[in-house]
Amino acid sequence: MADTFRKVLIANRGEIAVRIQRSLRRLGIASVAIYSEPDRHARHVLDADESVGLGGHSAAESYLQAERILGIAVQTGVDAVIPGYGFLSENADFAENCEQAGIAFVGPTPEQIRQFGLKHTARALAIEAGVPLAPGTGLLIDVDQACAEAARIGYPVMLKSTAGGGGIGLTRCNDEAELRQAFASVQRLGQSFFANSGVFLERFVARARHVEVQIFGDGQGRVLALGERDCSLQRRNQKVIEETPAPNMPPATREALFTAAERLGRTVSYRNAGTIEFMYEAERDAFYFLEVNTRLQVEHPITEMVTGIDLVEWMLRTAAGNPPELSRRPESRGVAIEARIYAEDPLKDFQPSPGLLTEVHFPEEVRVDSYVEGGTEVSSFYDPMIAKLIVHGEDRAQALGKLQRALDQTRIGGIVSNLGYLRQISRASLFVDARLSTTALSDFQYHPRVAEVLDGGTYSTIQDNPGRVGYWHIGVPPSGPMDDYAFDLANRLVGNPKGAAGLECTLVGVRIRFHVETHITLTGAPLRATLDGQPVEGWRTILVRTGQVLDMGRVEAGCRAYLAVAGGFDVPVYLGSRSTFALGQFGGHGGRPIRTGDMLPLGTAVSAVAMLEVPVSMIPQYAQHWTIGVLYGPHGAPDFFSPEFINRFFSTDWEVHYNSNRLGIRLMGPRPVWARSDGGEAGLHPSNIHDTEYAIGAINFTGDMPVILGKDGPSLGGFVCPATIAKAELWKMGQVKPGDWVRFVPLDFATARQLEVLRDDAIQKLTPLPGLCLNQPPACLQGEPVLDLRPAQSGLPGVTYRQAGDSYVLLEYGDNVLDLRARFRVHALMEALKARAKPGIEELSPGVRSLQVRYDSRTIDQARLLAVLREIEDGLPPIQRMQVRGRVVHLPLTFEDSATLDAVSRYRQSVRDTAPWLPRNAEFIRRINGLESVQEVIDTIYDASYLVLGLGDVYLGAPCAVPVDPRHRLRTSKYNPARTFTAEGTVCYVFRYMRKRKTFYPTVIQRDLENGFS
Repeated sequence: MADTFRKVLIANRGEIAVRIQRSLRRLGIASVAIYSEPDRHARHVLDADESVGLGGHSAAESYLQAERILGIAVQTGVDAVIPGYGFLSENADFAENCEQAGIAFVGPTPEQIRQFGLKHTARALAIEAGVPLAPGTGLLIDVDQACAEAARIGYPVMLKSTAGGGGIGLTRCNDEAELRQAFASVQRLGQSFFANSGVFLERFVARARHVEVQIFGDGQGRVLALGERDCSLQRRNQKVIEETPAPNMPPATREALFTAAERLGRTVSYRNAGTIEFMYEAERDAFYFLEVNTRLQVEHPITEMVTGIDLVEWMLRTAAGNPPELSRRPESRGVAIEARIYAEDPLKDFQPSPGLLTEVHFPEEVRVDSYVEGGTEVSSFYDPMIAKLIVHGEDRAQALGKLQRALDQTRIGGIVSNLGYLRQISRASLFVDARLSTTALSDFQYHPRVAEVLDGGTYSTIQDNPGRVGYWHIGVPPSGPMDDYAFDLANRLVGNPKGAAGLECTLVGVRIRFHVETHITLTGAPLRATLDGQPVEGWRTILVRTGQVLDMGRVEAGCRAYLAVAGGFDVPVYLGSRSTFALGQFGGHGGRPIRTGDMLPLGTAVSAVAMLEVPVSMIPQYAQHWTIGVLYGPHGAPDFFSPEFINRFFSTDWEVHYNSNRLGIRLMGPRPVWARSDGGEAGLHPSNIHDTEYAIGAINFTGDMPVILGKDGPSLGGFVCPATIAKAELWKMGQVKPGDWVRFVPLDFATARQLEVLRDDAIQKLTPLPGLCLNQPPACLQGEPVLDLRPAQSGLPGVTYRQAGDSYVLLEYGDNVLDLRARFRVHALMEALKARAKPGIEELSPGVRSLQVRYDSRTIDQARLLAVLREIEDGLPPIQRMQVRGRVVHLPLTFEDSATLDAVSRYRQSVRDTAPWLPRNAEFIRRINGLESVQEVIDTIYDASYLVLGLGDVYLGAPCAVPVDPRHRLRTSKYNPARTFTAEGTVCYVFRYMRKRKTFYPTVIQRDLENGFS
């Protein structure tokens, strides 16, 4: 083959383009792909040896541009064009023009396409070949003739367009009135879609089956039937499931079908692949000719599965003048079934459902013809079919079982698909018992396990608990519910495991219709919820019937309410969690808050659901004043704050700022009194430090304004944190809203751990326990933020162990200055902790001179963790000869892009209008580095290489024009090439060479995820 066809152009897209490419690659033939603008990143484009863009979006602007495509074929020097099906596959003029240009058209001859392309001429050829036809007519002149012919045939009749296919224009008429009404419409459809308004009539056959025969001809008069396919399961004349052989068909009838199909093909010396379509009337055991498709069919894989033939290979060989031997029909083995997966919504009359696929999983043991994968954007411009599942079994029962399992194991996330519809059909008695007809699905009742969003509320997201843990060191937040107490209780009430996904609603809840009977519960902020207009209470299990509508309404106090469903919401798992991280556009349902029209898939309850309720004493009080228990640290007095201010911090009622959300809750209160005038080399403001990994619930002073860092907040920054909310108290962070007041009370570690244990036990047992303090935590001594100090020794930096709540310990090396040796020390400590694998140590997040250890205090307490850290510190190796693997990475960069400028503008409007870096970051960088113009800033950023000391979610890269010398100091030379060193971590520093001072200085550029650079 490769000696005959060196290169072939694939004049198609989607799954058929990928499937053709598979055969070309196996045969050693190079492929040329064409693509429209929406398909520029499609799989067939990425896998092709060459690809050429067509421009445009719609089919008319791209894949139907025959002259343009032929020009590409000539330009790229291909030997053949293969169109597959659809688009130009049955365009006789295009086929003719290809052959006139000396390029083989992989398909029938142009004349054969014309002969069979119009149904009325195809009927004439069928009559000539002696193929049975249903009573009908030739082309009709006008509606009066149609009515006269219909009276002769007998109603009901099918009014058909003579051109095209896909059921377009096909209309059943039960009487003369319906025929007169449909006549002009079918003519217009034929003219619009196929440039041919010709129509004709056929007798309507009740309970007809659609059976087609795959034929193949060598163009020399030899034509074989390769088997039949039953395509009866259709909706709106579009095939849904196909199988071969056709079930419950007498062998003599099957043989008669094959003979008729071969006879028709031989009348024109048919060349290449084609399909003869028949209507089969099982009651009479009779079949009637419908039409001929002069191309490959969508359902061709099931014929390949039972015959072992690669039809695309046969087509290529025939087009190359080397057709296969067609002396006898191939033996058919077993049963094959194909199910078509469409991006369409069965609950909305199968309307297309384009969008981004967030999850795609197909089982490995079946054949899948598809072009999609996770991250594929399904376009609205083309047919919504995205995949075909093809199974093969020794008999129909085995094949059916494989199909059911394959459909169950397939997952399509991010958009609505017909996958659930296919799953139910595959188990429906009409299919299992092979009671097939083209109208069988018209009465099929689909009951999907989905909840339909009628109103998405203000900000509603899918979350699970504990969320996306384990990625803090690379800047991915855990997300998860802001109020984990209410969330866990909701799952407990409907019998879900703790990690099941639920719905978090902010201020205004959702209105949602359940399309299946299930159990739900509402917890969190109180609201006036109704079910079909009748009030329902929260904090108890509720039975919801199929079709009922839940309206959660508006919260009356607090901020967030939760909806749990038995079995949870069955959205994709992304990085180990179903939680939505909207800023990162991943997780949950489509990586975003839910909106009106979404279909949320529901999981299946793992066991029978008991009707439970939460004791009144376990339901929090939602007021406007909140008392929240915190642990002092990691930063405090006298290093960063004055002792007087720390006392004031704990005695102040802080007001919640309107600019608060899942990233962080801003607080308004007294201005802090700092223990220092600035941040030293870390920054101009005394709140600046080089780097610190943040704990969830840390109260972070970004300048003079405190911010409680939320579940979607930054993992690392350059600002001090004087207190961290205890784990058992974090739920309150999810319920405070703008205008509320917050007071922080100090807790010690032992009390915080006891509160967590009591809370977890109470949720599990649904029983209030003595000592469980929900709204008013016990007050403790303030304690100290520093847990331990290890002074510097000869050649070794000092170590500070800081308390960061009851789930984190922050370790810092040396003084609050930049020393690259500290980063190597952090790396060594982290590697030693990983090797030790101490139970209870859950995550390590490194900075430049710090390491944050997240731990489970129920497994390893704070004192034991400190002992482990000190023990490992004693055994760390010297770093003088330590090496860290590095690599060079080239990345695109924009300077002062519009999104950044918009963020700065929003920050000035909503937070504050005065800061040293306002109104323009670039000017600030110029000024602080002593440069003469902003252009010098631009030149430096684009010309320099960057020494990356870590990775995080709030820091930009840092230019460093030189490597580090053995003395761990920076040196420069325009002849010394730059290198990029990468080590695990979370911070980047900008090393700017100050020409006036002839030395390097570090400058941290931090980006606030919500409000721009700060």
